[in-house]
Amino acid sequence: MAYDIERYLNIRSAGGVSFGPDGERLSFLMDTTGTNQVWTLDGPGRWPEQRTFYDERVTFASWSSERPELVFGMDEGGNERAQLYRLGVETGHIENVTATPTAKHRWGGWSHDGERFAFASNRRDEAVFDLYVQGRDETGDEATMVHEGDGWLSLAGWSPDDSRLLVSEAQSSYDQDLFVLDLETGELDHLTPHEGDVRYQSPSWAPDGDGIYLVTDQETDTLSLAYLDLDEGIQAAEDDGTTDERTTPLTVVDDGGGWNVDGIALDDETGRFVYSRNVDGYTELTVGELTGDESDGADPTAFETFPDPDLPGGISGGVSFDPDADRFAITATGDTTNANVWVVDVESGEAERWTDAPTAGIPRETFDESDLVRVESFDGLEVPGFLTLPDDETAHDGETTRDADGTATEQRGTETANGAPVIVDIHGGPEGQRRPSFSSVKQYFLDRGYAYFEPNVRGSSGYGTEYASLDDVEKRMDSVDDVAACVDWLADQPAIDEDRIACMGGSYGGFMVLASLTEYPDLWAAGVDIVGIANFVTFLENTGDWRRSLREAEYGSLADDREFLESISPLNHVDEIGAPLFVLHGENDPRVPVSEAEQIVEEARDHGVPTRKLIFPDEGHGFSKLDNRIEAYTEIADFLDEHV
Repeated sequence: MAYDIERYLNIRSAGGVSFGPDGERLSFLMDTTGTNQVWTLDGPGRWPEQRTFYDERVTFASWSSERPELVFGMDEGGNERAQLYRLGVETGHIENVTATPTAKHRWGGWSHDGERFAFASNRRDEAVFDLYVQGRDETGDEATMVHEGDGWLSLAGWSPDDSRLLVSEAQSSYDQDLFVLDLETGELDHLTPHEGDVRYQSPSWAPDGDGIYLVTDQETDTLSLAYLDLDEGIQAAEDDGTTDERTTPLTVVDDGGGWNVDGIALDDETGRFVYSRNVDGYTELTVGELTGDESDGADPTAFETFPDPDLPGGISGGVSFDPDADRFAITATGDTTNANVWVVDVESGEAERWTDAPTAGIPRETFDESDLVRVESFDGLEVPGFLTLPDDETAHDGETTRDADGTATEQRGTETANGAPVIVDIHGGPEGQRRPSFSSVKQYFLDRGYAYFEPNVRGSSGYGTEYASLDDVEKRMDSVDDVAACVDWLADQPAIDEDRIACMGGSYGGFMVLASLTEYPDLWAAGVDIVGIANFVTFLENTGDWRRSLREAEYGSLADDREFLESISPLNHVDEIGAPLFVLHGENDPRVPVSEAEQIVEEARDHGVPTRKLIFPDEGHGFSKLDNRIEAYTEIADFLDEHV
């Protein structure tokens, strides 16, 4: 039986978990009503209680450490200008505590005593983020600016004694700096002097407050778990420029074994932690406890480990410890496993599923699993990707019928002689990485008889700094050549019909679709561009002010690289497109403005390209509302059935 897209898009996911202060209740986000809302649960398999009831998506929820209340974030119509709301769990009362709808607010965490919270916001200047602290009973205009920023600042948490804040500044996706802000003096100490691009990510306070645990590629090509002594880091920063030392003094705790350490969750009272490695796209967890700190002369990098938790799916993350750090909650997913929240006993590793996000009546055993493959590109580079084949090589004729109970089914056609059609789905970023997590859209197309291929072309994260830099600025189109190499490889697979290959992608992946259609027009039967970049110059001119400098660090600058950016922009090569094109966008998109969609559609139609356009007035960078997702993917399916 083949189910319609509405059924697949009603498969639910649960994640974004946070333990409450009593340790008996947790919150999570679930999309039962069509968008992620806040739910709470007080035990495994028990009936969850919905706490928010908005049409807009909730992006996160974080419990106070002392009271039955939490803060959650929500924007309007996908505009990403998130406001912070405080929810009293016992009373149900919700208050907008930032109430500045023209600005973005990025959560910085509760203080340990639950009396204050911190956030970063671009209230003063849309292009930069300042740092604020606000009392739990204060309103938005009573927040105190504790530091005036001049770039992309974010907060990574309060020190154990609540006297300092850990601050991150991003120059690009692959270059950050860390600082400590003293809330009494206002002094901002720089911790990470360095030359070139170095990542300092996922920082967490050590239990004694004298150091920071973080992941960094300062010493290695991939991200390692390291410890930074604050006194040494501050001294190195003070010496920077006056001595030859320009490297932050770090002690490597785990070098990742050639793979990225994704991040660490550390309980700063007990020293218990969970960190993950990204091994070829799959998650490997390490659970442990620090066994010493520098205050008593012990090695702050020494720790003992506990048994690995037995979680399904192969992908997990989003750790939240209970108040005593005896357990942690985590979200687990995989190709054939929709996302659910599990609670793990730290010492035993025993894991228990707490949520039961339904699969809309679609049997889990019908979901298909991907295979990790590697494709040799034009220059010998190995490009990893995930290929999923349908159960059989049959094609649907697109006709839909309904059973007596109203269940929609799509009729299968006859077996194809040359294998299955395939969708090449290209991730965004460009520093993203496609991993084998659950996708209802992918499973839908597999059920319809399509194969599905998800390449991690050069420029993707997860494979080291060198791999990620191989598409920078003037090397941008090498990643498009990788896509072409993947298509050539697919064409040689007996299970694939080389004449029925389509490309689809969102955001930067939308650019990759358009560039693939213009650079290699003979390879494609159709293309689907979702919120994609058509012209790098107009994109950079019109994207949100707070994003421009970060994006120029990746793509090239308007001042120095305008001619090159014009030369690689698909808008300027529309006459090369030989396949039908479908363009979808959100009208409120602050990242890739809707004008990118409008201009590529107009130009394509002027050149006689069969082109469809679908714009959602209440969406931003992607489609978060269920009704819109149903409409979008119904039309995408119809488009692909027609042309592929």
